[in-house]
Amino acid sequence: MLRDILTTEDAQSEAAAQVVAAARADVLLLTGIDWDHDLLALGAFADRVAAHGLRYDHRFAWRPNTGWQTGLDMVGDGRHNTADDAQGYGAFTGVKGMGLLSRLPIARAEARDFSGFLWRDLPGALLPQAAGADAYPEAVLAVQRLSTTGHWDVPVVLPDGGRLHVLAWYATPPVFGGPHDRNLRRNHDETRFWSLFLDGALPMPPPAGPFVLMGDANLDAQAGDGMSEAMAALLAHPALQDPAPSSAGARAARGPVPHDLGTVLWDGPRQPGNLRVDYVLPSADLRVRGSGVLWPAPGDPLAEVVATAARHRLVWVNIALP
Repeated sequence: MLRDILTTEDAQSEAAAQVVAAARADVLLLTGIDWDHDLLALGAFADRVAAHGLRYDHRFAWRPNTGWQTGLDMVGDGRHNTADDAQGYGAFTGVKGMGLLSRLPIARAEARDFSGFLWRDLPGALLPQAAGADAYPEAVLAVQRLSTTGHWDVPVVLPDGGRLHVLAWYATPPVFGGPHDRNLRRNHDETRFWSLFLDGALPMPPPAGPFVLMGDANLDAQAGDGMSEAMAALLAHPALQDPAPSSAGARAARGPVPHDLGTVLWDGPRQPGNLRVDYVLPSADLRVRGSGVLWPAPGDPLAEVVATAARHRLVWVNIALP
């Protein structure tokens, strides 16, 4: 991936940089970007965006759970050190992680990483079941983290010295996962984590100040293969507000539900079509000035660039600073 970002000939990297530059966000969460120890890939992408006139001097990422090998047979297939045996599915350390780019300073010393939280420690965890009992042995449950990629609380420093907390996550798709619906259940609980967190029902307290919850939940509240009730409950949480960003591109795309809030297009004869799985949800105490999904209608000059950049579309929300 770093090689592709550094070359001038990679169409996807260039298109992604153009999309980011067009959005001109002050704080940007990237999902599906490979992590490396020195954040060379994240920095290279930020530099590529800078070539289009938008500088992100503040860059942040923790090592994701994807590709982080456990040394155990995590799925009971009799093999070790496969992509399935990592904390989050992945063939190598850091694959498809998250990265934060910001024009505002990042309060690194105050950031919190919840990615080590064990799945079984989530109240009411929907652990994989077989014959009415846990499908996996104690040795697996004792190390299996909830986060496929990560759950973060990263404060950015506002011009007046205050903090705006970025709550970020990137969940597993709810499909695949073997005979015990491992991914389906985990996806549900990765989203439900935030509802419990905001309720104060977890060992880590929610932020005292304003926040924005954002990421790729891989979960639509109305349709798709996931357990939609987890997303519906989060969107209705009293600590949050849902700006319901829409786009002309979503309105024109094939989808299973009659809304224009889609953020991804899985197109094909056996694909679900247009779903809403990517979210930017400000806390209830913030004033929203505008929102949208950067998904132009077919024929728009930017439409081909957006389609080349990624299957997922960029979601944006404009808030008034507290």
